[in-house]
Amino acid sequence: MVRKAIVVGAVLCVLAQGAQAAGNEKKNNYWSDAGYGTLAVFTNLLYMPVKFVYGTLGLVTGSLAYVLTVGDSDTAERVWSPSLGGAYVVTPAMLRGDEPVLFNGPSYSPN
Repeated sequence: MVRKAIVVGAVLCVLAQGAQAAGNEKKNNYWSDAGYGTLAVFTNLLYMPVKFVYGTLGLVTGSLAYVLTVGDSDTAERVWSPSLGGAYVVTPAMLRGDEPVLFNGPSYSPN
């Protein structure tokens, strides 16, 4: 009976230590998440206007290509796909390296 109590006590101590370590890890993640969130905000102050201008110029250029080629949508799509695609906002996951930062969209290839 005493041995069972000692074993149960030892197991509970080990589990309590694991729970405490997990709790400390979560506290550290809050600061890390806050840091990446703050970094994302400041990164977006520069990234978003640049991406918006790039997308707008791509939209105008692709539309001009569409008009000058008398409605050839393949030519316009070759300009629209890279310039209008991609990410318009940088997220904390992108800054951590969990997701790619895609400034351009995929290249257009006609079927």
